Amino acid sequence: MLALATAGFAVNFWAWALLSPLGPRFKDGLGLSSFEQSLLVAVPVVVGSLGRIPVGALTDRFGGRVMFPIVSAATVVPVLYLGLAGHSSLTALLVGGFFLGIGGTAFAVGVPFVNAWFPPARRGLALGVFGAGMGGTAISALTTVKLVDAGEMATPFLITAAVLGAYAMTAALLLRDAPGRTVPVGPAARRLAAAMRLPVTWQAAALYAVAFGGYVAFSVYLPTYLRTGYGLTQADAANRMAGFVLLAVAMRPVGGWLSDRLGPARVLAGSLAVVVAGAVTQSFTPALAPVGTIAFLSMAAALGAGSGATFALVALLTPADQVGSVTGVVGAAGGLGGFLPPLVMGSLYGAYESYAAGLVLLAVVAAAALAFTLTTVRAATAGDRGRAPAGGRPAGAPAAEGG
Repeated sequence: MLALATAGFAVNFWAWALLSPLGPRFKDGLGLSSFEQSLLVAVPVVVGSLGRIPVGALTDRFGGRVMFPIVSAATVVPVLYLGLAGHSSLTALLVGGFFLGIGGTAFAVGVPFVNAWFPPARRGLALGVFGAGMGGTAISALTTVKLVDAGEMATPFLITAAVLGAYAMTAALLLRDAPGRTVPVGPAARRLAAAMRLPVTWQAAALYAVAFGGYVAFSVYLPTYLRTGYGLTQADAANRMAGFVLLAVAMRPVGGWLSDRLGPARVLAGSLAVVVAGAVTQSFTPALAPVGTIAFLSMAAALGAGSGATFALVALLTPADQVGSVTGVVGAAGGLGGFLPPLVMGSLYGAYESYAAGLVLLAVVAAAALAFTLTTVRAATAGDRGRAPAGGRPAGAPAAEGG
């Protein structure tokens, strides 16, 4: 079940990220402004991030066995539209990009699905393995432009749609929800409101906005930074960005595994401390070899591990019947957290012709998150490893009959 969920996450994220690599081509072919190009890339990200909130609540109610095939099949429609007809104008691209955001909601399906299959002591690693499916964005980054060059504009979209369709059918046949899964009662809006009142929802959302948001921001902006700050070619910058992404993806399960053993607060604190050190170092724009490379790769590893630890925190402190709702809010915060930094970096570079101020700002935000982790989060997790926040029952165990 973990393997199937991870594959589904990766395939849906592959589809979700199809427009970003083609942004420069659409800009040249359609005569788009820089703002229009940014808007084109932004729409799927924003819709996919905010869409996780209702999808997470629906997953709590109906389970991943129902929601994974639905989300995957629904994503096929905008992928086919964009490949066959929706790339001829900015309006058509924005409409397709809006519905392409559905693919980004798969994250809020997989977390509660996986969480229910594993005991508390193993959830950090399990959710970290599932989270590695975010590497689907790397598949898109490495293949989309090459497939267009080798075939035509529709090629990557048709291939992705075929894979999505095959996964939707496979998931419908093979996925099974965990025995004894806790099914919530009551309207979705009321359950979502209850999840919003949980302290862990906002604690994890703030931390995920920094950890996963930082990963998203660098994966989007790093090629521009390397070309502008170090004069690298587009191909060299893209390859280095791919290395950053792959290391962050690989470290996400490690962060979950360490959280199972050390506790998520310690792993988050260590990860954020590394981000602070790396951002401060890079603010001086050192030589790329070796200091700059070490700084960026250290931050990649820390952001990946911190993302894994954040959802170990969610698994630790969230009641079983609210994991999907909480995941939706936290996932939305992470996606949106990655959108602001590139805009800030670009604005600051335009004002000062230097990225130093932006990196110092990253260090300040990470330091604030570190202080928050060492105080509020550490206090919340003290004595709570392996327990639900109320009742003493493990967070994934079914309630006794009649109770």
